[in-house]
Order: sequence, then C-alpha cells, then structure tokens
Amino acid sequence: MTARSYGNPEFRIGDRLVGPGHPCYVIAEAGSNHNRDLPTALRLIEVAAEAGADAVKFQTYTAEGLYSRRTPDIKYLKEQQLVGGSESVWDLIKRVEIPWEWHHDLARHAAENNISFLSTPFEEAAVDALEEVGVPAYKIASYEVNHLPLIERAARTGKPVLLSTGMASLGDIERALDTAAAAGAHDLMVMHCAVNYPPRFEDLNLRAIRTLQDAFQIPIGWSDHTLGHTADVVAVTLGACAVEKHFTLSRDHPGPDHPFALEPHELAAMVVAIRETEDALGSSVKRVTAAEMDLYRLARRSIVAARDVSAGGELTRDDLAIKRPGFGIPVHELNQVIGRHVIHDVVTDDVLEWDDLVR
Repeated sequence: MTARSYGNPEFRIGDRLVGPGHPCYVIAEAGSNHNRDLPTALRLIEVAAEAGADAVKFQTYTAEGLYSRRTPDIKYLKEQQLVGGSESVWDLIKRVEIPWEWHHDLARHAAENNISFLSTPFEEAAVDALEEVGVPAYKIASYEVNHLPLIERAARTGKPVLLSTGMASLGDIERALDTAAAAGAHDLMVMHCAVNYPPRFEDLNLRAIRTLQDAFQIPIGWSDHTLGHTADVVAVTLGACAVEKHFTLSRDHPGPDHPFALEPHELAAMVVAIRETEDALGSSVKRVTAAEMDLYRLARRSIVAARDVSAGGELTRDDLAIKRPGFGIPVHELNQVIGRHVIHDVVTDDVLEWDDLVR
C-alpha cells in the first residue's frame, strides 16, 4: 500500500491535545470489571483518576447485539474457566454487559473526578446511547475493525475515532480508515494491539507502531493486555501517543477481564512509568543540560600547575597536570600552553587560565 495521511497530526480529546510531541494519553480500561455493580463502577472511575489516567473507559454492548447464540465455545474462556460448565459465550456476555442506564451516572462521576468518560461501542445503537452523555471520542475495539457500519456511525459524530487493530492486516486497517474518513472523521488514531489475554511478549511486535506511523501518517497508540507495564514503556519509547490498559479493583474477582488487568497500585505505577519515560526521552539534541552545569564546571579536567613556576618561567609538559576542576584552560589546548611563559608566580595546583600566560 502507498503511505497516505488519514487525518490531523494532532487533535483534542476533551481538553487534552493528543499526538506526537504531547504527553501520552492514558486510557484506564475498566471494561466489564464493574461486575454489574454500580458502586464498583463508580469506584473504578475514582481509581483511574487517582492513578493519573486521562480517561476511564467502559464497554457498551448487549449480548443480543454482540453474539449469535450459536457461537461455538471460545478456547481461552474455557481454558481459564471464565465460563461455567454449561455456560455459552452468549450467556457470559449477558452476565457482564453494562446496564445502559448507568451511562449518565458514570459520565457525571467521571466529570466530578476530573477524568474523561469513554466507552467502547460494540453496536450502532451504542453510539447513539453514548452521544446522549457526550463522550469526547470513540474507541473501536479490535474485534470490530471489520464492522464498517459501526465505524461509519462513530465517525459521523465528528468526534475522534481510535481504532484498535489486533488481528488486523494493513488492508483491514486501511479499509476501516477509508470508511471513517468518508463518513467525515478527521481526527483518527490507529492503536496497535495484540489480542490474547494476556499475550506473550514475543507476540507483541511493538516495532509495528513505527510501521503504522509510516503507513498512515496519523497518531498511533497502543492497546495493551499484558500484565505489568514493560510493554507500555516500550510503546511510548517507540512513539505511541496513547496507551490503553485494563484495570480492576482486584484480580481475584470473577469475570473475563479481571485476570489480566492491573490492580489500582499497578495502574498508578504504570502512569508514573509512562511519565518518567517521556521525561527521559527528552530531546534528540546532544548538549550539556542545565542539571549538568555544576559538575561540568567542577568535575571535568583542565590544566593545572604540577609544580611551582616563577614569574616569566616557560612552561614545559612536566610543569602541567591534568586535574579537576574543569573551569580552567581545556585539556585539548595542552599543546598551546606548552612553551608559554607565566605572567606571575604560579604555585602547585593553581588552575591555569589564559590570563595567567603571555600570549
């Protein structure tokens, strides 16, 4: 495919500018970890805000709109015993789907905690429901990358669309972006993702972040299902403009998204690690930093007197030593000092300056 730009190089989600050169936009993914308990959902919002995330995100779907009742068993759900013996995936989704009447309460509580409220729509009606509470952006899940009517519906709102791309080829992504752009979306982000719960590190292929940057010329993010925050730090280093991460109040809770989610203290540690990574990346310019100036002056080497030299004396190599501090004549000027005469008496360990020498 030929590289082309699908939208703006930066855009706003709420009051936050997102894109290269701006702080990574951190999305704390609550998903279905509310356990269909509103107080738990509200506490998740508080935890996300306390951790320093920019947004807290839930998922808006219904079992009826998501799965056919004839869907076969999903292997990892069975292997991890996340569905009961006779329970189908449809039954599981019905058990964990968010009550849509919660949206207003969740959005209000997020506003009270100074964090943006997001929820991933999994069906077109979900977009309409989320429009009612004024979400500032739409995240499209990896599973929905081929749900072009859903992408079109989200794009028609005119709000930013963040497209997750687990299991997707470049062609899949291009088709989805074409659909969003044709529907009027100008603020688009592609989010690299590895779909497994949790994925192996060798399956993350984080260098694909740069491939996506080159291919689509828009901000690229990272949607993560690993435990810990190693992958998130690496993603930010590679240029990810957003990071999405599942979190829970406790991994001991029953449900499909709890086992691979971060607990509250881990979420806070991830945000700290991301911010420290951004600080550490700094500038590409190699220079003496302001923080280094004192040691630059005192701990580098310069030319000092190795022994006493009387006024008028000619300096030989044996008269000169290379010592700290570093505010005298630079060491690389050593050959320009040898053979000069001193203007006044010099005693051992005097730091030589050009003003001490006859030009």
